[in-house]
Amino acid sequence: MADYGHELAFGTFITPVNDRPHDVVALAQLTEQTGLDLVTFQDHPYQPAFLDTWTLLTWVAARTTTVRLSGNVLNLPLRTPAVLARAAASLDLLSGGRFELGLGAGAFWNAIEAMGGPDRSKRGAVAALSEAIDVIRAIWDPSERRGVYVDGEHYRVHGAKRGPEPAHDIQIWLGGYKPRMLRLIGAKADGWLPTYSYLEDAALARSNRIIDDAAAQSGRDPREIRRLLNISPDVATVEHLLPLALEHGFGTFILWADDSRTIEHWGREVAPALREAVDRERAGAGTPVGEVVRGPKALTLRRDGIDYDALPRSLEAKAMEPGDKGYPRVRSTYLRTGSPGLVLRPESVNDVVDALAFARDQEVPLSVRSGGHGVSGRSTNDGGIVIDVGALNQVDVLDAARGRIRLGPGARWGNVARALAPQRLAMSSGDYGDVGVGGLATTGGIGFLGRKYGLTIDHVVAVELVLADGNAVRADADDYSDLLWALRGAGGNFGIATAFDLDAYELGKVVVSTAIVDGSAAGQLLERWGERVESAPRELTSFLYLYAQRGQSPVCRIVSVYAGDDTDAAVEALTPLLEVGPLLDQEARLVPYAAIVPAFDSYHYGGQRQPLISSGLAEHLTPDLSEELAAGLQTRIAPWLSIRAVGGAVNDVPADASAYAHRHQNFSVTSVGLDADRDDFHAYWDDLRPYLDGLYLSFETDERPERLHEAFPGETLARLGRLKAAYDPDNVFNQNFAILPSEPLAVRERSLR
Repeated sequence: MADYGHELAFGTFITPVNDRPHDVVALAQLTEQTGLDLVTFQDHPYQPAFLDTWTLLTWVAARTTTVRLSGNVLNLPLRTPAVLARAAASLDLLSGGRFELGLGAGAFWNAIEAMGGPDRSKRGAVAALSEAIDVIRAIWDPSERRGVYVDGEHYRVHGAKRGPEPAHDIQIWLGGYKPRMLRLIGAKADGWLPTYSYLEDAALARSNRIIDDAAAQSGRDPREIRRLLNISPDVATVEHLLPLALEHGFGTFILWADDSRTIEHWGREVAPALREAVDRERAGAGTPVGEVVRGPKALTLRRDGIDYDALPRSLEAKAMEPGDKGYPRVRSTYLRTGSPGLVLRPESVNDVVDALAFARDQEVPLSVRSGGHGVSGRSTNDGGIVIDVGALNQVDVLDAARGRIRLGPGARWGNVARALAPQRLAMSSGDYGDVGVGGLATTGGIGFLGRKYGLTIDHVVAVELVLADGNAVRADADDYSDLLWALRGAGGNFGIATAFDLDAYELGKVVVSTAIVDGSAAGQLLERWGERVESAPRELTSFLYLYAQRGQSPVCRIVSVYAGDDTDAAVEALTPLLEVGPLLDQEARLVPYAAIVPAFDSYHYGGQRQPLISSGLAEHLTPDLSEELAAGLQTRIAPWLSIRAVGGAVNDVPADASAYAHRHQNFSVTSVGLDADRDDFHAYWDDLRPYLDGLYLSFETDERPERLHEAFPGETLARLGRLKAAYDPDNVFNQNFAILPSEPLAVRERSLR
């Protein structure tokens, strides 16, 4: 037999006796203290002399910090798979990703039948275990919005809710010896967990062959399956275990012992010596070492146009492909289900440089992602490469007195608000806490503090980024000042941002009001709300959301923030907004700004019906515009409408001060339609646009050329074209409303120190 090259791991197998429960826990803690990797417990729920294993695992998880935990093995017949899956995921989350799931067919199948369960003979136990694995893995996979459906002979699950998702990819290890069980291990399990005293060397070789053959038939590499072995103290020596590792491929040895002296010797003497001996033998034989990252089945899912083998070593562990277990977490954005061929997740500026250089050599689309919330969906693609800078998520207060902060593009704005709150600082940043910094801070940043403090980009004083040619630069008022101008509004066209410096402002608590209003007369409601917002003090910023309902009047939700803790002034400013229509409900609270955009870090799994989103800016909500917007709701061509107030401080900035030139409008209008109504939705918006003046690109999925001119009017687009020719002449960054390079600059418009 071959050595599978697994990194060695060592653990203990402790008897969970109930007459000395604290001694059992102490032995588990000793397992960790001696440097061992894993502690396991028997599972005999029917034995009154034993502690309940699941309760014990939970207790030990709370009393340790690094050692991994597992049942050895958990009795499946007495633990329902869907419940077991949620319990396992919960324990993994609570323990920081330290739980593994050892499963066995168990005993007492007849008892289950007697209690009204299905007939589960020993032969049927393997089939039941196979179905249970399907249930468990489906529960752990929230990337599918549809509930779990498994219509098996032994387990039937119809519409069970998915989740929670474990903190890491929990391995499922199966204990078993018969050919049917071994074939199941090869086909579905992550590991084989037998006990050495039940096997002879010939049986070990024969069992491995069965597992390997079943793995190959299932499109797997046999090395994907870890071989674990329970051993007794009498064979816990280097002499006994070395051939088991090198000739039979066992990579994890679990010592069955219940006394501290034996565990101490195992952890401090035998385990290090065996590791050294195995490393020496492998080095001499040239044995490749490490886990199989991708098996044959995963490799077949690779997409054309990407030279996967040319990926730099610096990115190998930070790359995710179709077929990888974690791929569903990274393929999509908030509203869009993507299918990129490769997602690269750099953790440093050098990684970004390497990722961009690799991506430029491929013949596929390139998307850049920060938080992945972007509703337009342009931070994913089909068959291309995504450079996801989510790991660049620093939030640093550089100078609290000046309000100078530094943010990574992958930081979420909710986390930013929470980090700034203790310093009584804030930064207006959209209306949802899991939005990433990078996309918003390069496009605009229409937030709940906008009328008082302006757009997010108005506070950006420097951007560190990697240019299309691979150079890492810093754009500020002294160096690359022309590039800083472009990055504030059209940043997606010029590079990959790796850090932002911004000037935050002092802000304590704010007053937030939420009002629910009858939207029957939507046109009049919008007109009245617009008039009141324009006449309101700058401290007040208000967002309005209207939702169409089948057979019922539209519902209007108005969220307004008064940027200050003067409650009397806030009430005076808010009261007129409560009179725009029949009030159904209202509340107001004095809270820290961080409470309005709470931190919410989540994976985005897409799954929406590819909604269409269009956007426009307006100076006023005129009667004609208001009625047109109401008509979209009534016909359900645009059944969801949001209007965000700008104006105020946003309009104090000169139109030519940044690439965001819209400095006279007071409202940003966005509506959502369904892809099934694409032609009607576009026609509706084509009729609507004459009432509008410009658009905000973050809320736009229509990529017809006209939209680019509306986003960057007149000389703004012309200047951007010249800068594009200087900084990205090959149009590498062409997936986010690409600005085409125009004539090269005679003299570069950048000022160098």
